[in-house]
Amino acid sequence: MSIRLVLNVVGILEVFFGLSMLVPLCVSLVYRDGDSLAFLLSMILTVGIGVGTFYATRQDEEITPREGFAIVTFAWAFAAVFGSLPYLFTGTLDGVWAAVFEAMSGLTTTGATVFSDIESLPHGILFWRSFTHWLGGMGIIVLAIAVLPYLGVGGMQLFRAEVPGPTPERLRPRITQTAKLLWLVYLGMTVLQTVLYMAGGMDWFDASTHTFGTLATGGFSTRNDSMAAFPSPYIQYVTIVFMYLAGLNFSLHFRAVTGRLDYFKDVEWRFFTGVVLGAGLLITAINLLSGDYALTSGGVETALRDGLFQSTSITTTTGYVSADFEAWVPAAQMVIFALMFVGGMAGSTGGGVKAVRVLLLLKQSAMEVRKHLHPRAIFLARVGKHVVKEDVLANVIGFVLLYLLLALAGALAMAAMGMDLLTAIGASAATVGNIGPGLGEVGATDNYGWMDPPALAILSFLMLVGRLEIYTVLLLLLPETWRRRRPRSVTP
Repeated sequence: MSIRLVLNVVGILEVFFGLSMLVPLCVSLVYRDGDSLAFLLSMILTVGIGVGTFYATRQDEEITPREGFAIVTFAWAFAAVFGSLPYLFTGTLDGVWAAVFEAMSGLTTTGATVFSDIESLPHGILFWRSFTHWLGGMGIIVLAIAVLPYLGVGGMQLFRAEVPGPTPERLRPRITQTAKLLWLVYLGMTVLQTVLYMAGGMDWFDASTHTFGTLATGGFSTRNDSMAAFPSPYIQYVTIVFMYLAGLNFSLHFRAVTGRLDYFKDVEWRFFTGVVLGAGLLITAINLLSGDYALTSGGVETALRDGLFQSTSITTTTGYVSADFEAWVPAAQMVIFALMFVGGMAGSTGGGVKAVRVLLLLKQSAMEVRKHLHPRAIFLARVGKHVVKEDVLANVIGFVLLYLLLALAGALAMAAMGMDLLTAIGASAATVGNIGPGLGEVGATDNYGWMDPPALAILSFLMLVGRLEIYTVLLLLLPETWRRRRPRSVTP
């Protein structure tokens, strides 16, 4: 691996990340909350270090998969470090790990927060929290590829390491064209949702920040009560629709824009939609049948809206809440917990295992059952008309196993620090899956601010590993990944 090449690309990526701080800087100047200097200093420091790193490591080499994994991982890690600077310079957060946790949560679109009183924060900081969602949603790496054609063929290595899902799909032959098209769709949906929010009575600030959190499946809100602070059915239904759209494969959206409605033809789409709707209706039925007046006092429509909202929010790993689901009966909470291990579609901004992996795992399990009835028969797993190769199935099984082991290890670490079992499991599952709210003391109305720095550091790592789909980060732990490149042989 060429460390100089890794640092070179990471340096230029951090330059673009630093320049993105111009947006919250302008917001802070408009509202004059006293946080403008913090953003200016953060931007200068980030851009300066990025430029210095880039020029100090310049060289002409091709990016291989090894460098691609390292670039993606370190770019996200350094972005979280530099993204924490506004929190530290404004004094809104004192501890370094608390600030890094908040920045990592934003960039990985997790939505877990250490702030207990969000509404007291300056407008610039509130905007920055949500804006990091928007940047991380489609991926700062994809953004850089769209504007850095000099990466050439190496861009595909970055794209494969960054885009969530088993197989990133090219919409155009050149990877730069693919990245640009994805961002055009993303930007168009951002404008549309912001306009719809404002039509429902939101001001531009709340409309834009909640749009960032929705389309990125992040979940940061400008209100302490999240989306429950906006009881308007119109606002909540708009949020449900766009959380759902953000959980779909963005290539399907692109095809729809170009006149090809392939949603119904996609097997993963049918499975994902069935899970969201089925879980929403199940939660609604459980809550209505529970007989709890606090849950049913709003009527059937409110119960249905809350059920659909939470099933969509948790499945897509957005993390917004329209009601305190910890006040629901245990059966409804168990449905919520199960949804934490599904995730959005491959190629979406959502986290989690991904719906296609769950679907393939179910198909593989069904095949194994049938093999016991017909030992000599040959069964093939299919997704639609396509036969799934054995190496893809092995990859899926390995990924799910690693995912569950990582969640278990995180829960054990949290329990070792004195957390109760429900909180430990909830915090680990919520961070690995990039969901945000968990169970126990990190539930719908709680936060992570009470945790010690070691716990915040571990959970920050889990968020990073979960967002980059485990393999990208874990491969860097293998010694052979770091072996030096062999020099190219030159033929006379």
